[in-house]
Amino acid sequence: MTKQVYEDYKYFMQDAGCFYVGAKYTLKEITLNEDILFKFRKVVAESILPSYSDEDTLETVLYYLKPDDFVFQVFKQMNADVRVSIKVKKKLLFGKEEEVYQTKYIKVKELVSMSEEEKNKAGLLIQELKGGKLALLTV
Repeated sequence: MTKQVYEDYKYFMQDAGCFYVGAKYTLKEITLNEDILFKFRKVVAESILPSYSDEDTLETVLYYLKPDDFVFQVFKQMNADVRVSIKVKKKLLFGKEEEVYQTKYIKVKELVSMSEEEKNKAGLLIQELKGGKLALLTV
């Protein structure tokens, strides 16, 4: 039997002002991956990892984040946005409605303000974390 490895949403990209990290990375994988910015790896190792398990994914950390968590303050300080897919109702040509997923960026503050029931009802799927490079230097 072959073991299937899930590699979707495990990526790191950067441009002149921002960096993008796929949400399926575990915290341990982030700290060990040399391709990810050193400062972000250090922030994860020193600020986020002590509050969570090595095997928790970035998606899990963001999904269950609470407004009073220190980790929320860290994400807020690095000016983080989260790319999510949310179910929305779309009107079709003849007036019928269907549910489709819409992808958009939301602020971490907006994500944290949603309750778990609201997230489940909206069919929220977290895809990536976007952070500012300059803001990362202030963390």
